Amino acid sequence: MKQTLSVVIPAYNEEKTVDLVLDQVLGLDLEGLQIEVIVVNDCSTDGTRSTVEAYISKYQNRSIHLFNQEKNKGKGAAIRRGIEKATGDFLVIQDADLEYDPGEYKDLLVPILSDKADVVYGSRFMGSNPHRILFFWHSLGNKFLTFLSNMFNNLNLTDMETCYKMFRSEIIKKIYLRENRFGFEPEVTAKIAKVPGIRIYEVGISYYGRTYSEGKKINWKDGFRAIYCIIKYSLFRKRVFK
Repeated sequence: MKQTLSVVIPAYNEEKTVDLVLDQVLGLDLEGLQIEVIVVNDCSTDGTRSTVEAYISKYQNRSIHLFNQEKNKGKGAAIRRGIEKATGDFLVIQDADLEYDPGEYKDLLVPILSDKADVVYGSRFMGSNPHRILFFWHSLGNKFLTFLSNMFNNLNLTDMETCYKMFRSEIIKKIYLRENRFGFEPEVTAKIAKVPGIRIYEVGISYYGRTYSEGKKINWKDGFRAIYCIIKYSLFRKRVFK
């Protein structure tokens, strides 16, 4: 029986790009792996929902599932619902914009399929892949948050805040997650680091970042929340499993 990769796509007001991302994901040849797509629409106020519904109607032979949040809860809450609904052997998080290239799932899968890794992070700060040049302070902030997370969790990641995190589903489905917004990244990192015997790998990926005028949503408040979450889940809230 073929193994399946579940692609969890949290989407909020991404009508301009979500169908393009779906095209890229469903166009992949992952060497025998089946692909299951889970789109979680976080109560978008644009045409995201209707765009995905139309896409599903057009490709009824593909495994694409849409779940709609009754109210806007944030990226972390959308990812939690996607994890809950996913049925694949492996799971990866994919933003609904075009900042990350699904073609690099193959690179993320290598350590997992060779049974060397349980979790793989895609790093925007290593390797020779293309990276759009954008904001100095964002880059510095990401590196500071990664440093802080590494210090508290005894890791040596280069990009804790990356969207591209791939898991063995049996592991991520057991993790007790609480954060509703962008605090998901430091929370899941802190809790994964506490799993006994966990094998975490990192591979270099491309990054085609957006400006705020192009739809970028994370802001400085989320940076302060990330610091809070790193300390909170590393030192105080130590519950890891459901």
